[in-house]
Amino acid sequence: MTSREIIRRNLSGDAPARFGMSFDSGRQNDFISSGLGPSSTWKGKVWTEGDMEYRTDEWGNTWHRLVGMSAGGEIFKPAIQDWGQLGDWQLPDFDAPERYAQARERFAAEPDRFHLAGLPGFPFAISRYLRKMEIYFQDLVLERENIDKLHDMVTGLLERVIRQYAAAGADGIFFCEDWGIQDRLLISPEMWREIFKPLYRRLCGAAHKAGVSVLMHSCGYNWAILDDLAETGVNAFQFDQPGLYGLERLAGKLKEIGVCLWSPVDIQKVMPTGDKKLIESSAARMVELFFKGNRRFIAKNYGDLKGIGVKTEWDQWAYATFAGLAGI
Repeated sequence: MTSREIIRRNLSGDAPARFGMSFDSGRQNDFISSGLGPSSTWKGKVWTEGDMEYRTDEWGNTWHRLVGMSAGGEIFKPAIQDWGQLGDWQLPDFDAPERYAQARERFAAEPDRFHLAGLPGFPFAISRYLRKMEIYFQDLVLERENIDKLHDMVTGLLERVIRQYAAAGADGIFFCEDWGIQDRLLISPEMWREIFKPLYRRLCGAAHKAGVSVLMHSCGYNWAILDDLAETGVNAFQFDQPGLYGLERLAGKLKEIGVCLWSPVDIQKVMPTGDKKLIESSAARMVELFFKGNRRFIAKNYGDLKGIGVKTEWDQWAYATFAGLAGI
């Protein structure tokens, strides 16, 4: 069974030969991933003023960060500072056919691995930057007509991106949209269902219609909308902190709603301890609960070990346990 088939079967729960693996640094990786190629019409700008670095993005936002300190930075000047600008605001050319040549080539070169395409965001993750987070949350209540217009524009572009990726050979799409803090959602579940659930239905529906699976990363405690996300068509949750939910509780929920877990050993409660026995037993427990119990599991590593205070050796303990149990 190829890596591609193993991931497909873990996403569907259709008797996979083993659980999936996605580890970097030359270790077992059942995925081949690609993002968009460069734009032929947009050129970003980067400049420094004093100890601050500024840069622009394709959406029209300006970001800033302390030089030599933060990696990503924060929004300095959002693209849409006033709703009067919405009519003239231009979407990025993410749907330009030439931007998919890179994905097409990468996927064609790796026929036996699962072809995963990275979306340039999702409606909430994109729109909160276009208005600036604190203003955007007010807009959800005070500017629903304008918010709905903005969401529709962004969602329409993402639908076109999904179709282009499918035509380029993608098996799945992946997006990041953090919805939770440690113990609850950023907004009420009722507001999420009213405003965002229809957008998820549109995008997941477009993906499934094109024969593409949907894999979603989200940090925080999203328990209140897990059923909703499954209903809209999300096939896998990429959670880095599955311990927030309680492993047994989460495993029961994912089995009930038919969703795959794609996860490292918990990066908050387990990996930073440096406790070899705990890390190894946690990896083994995840296999027991999510693969043997649900037949839907993909093990992975966390990409920024330095950022969470984890040594490479500790990460390798988790990998060795997973690899051994997968028979690799």
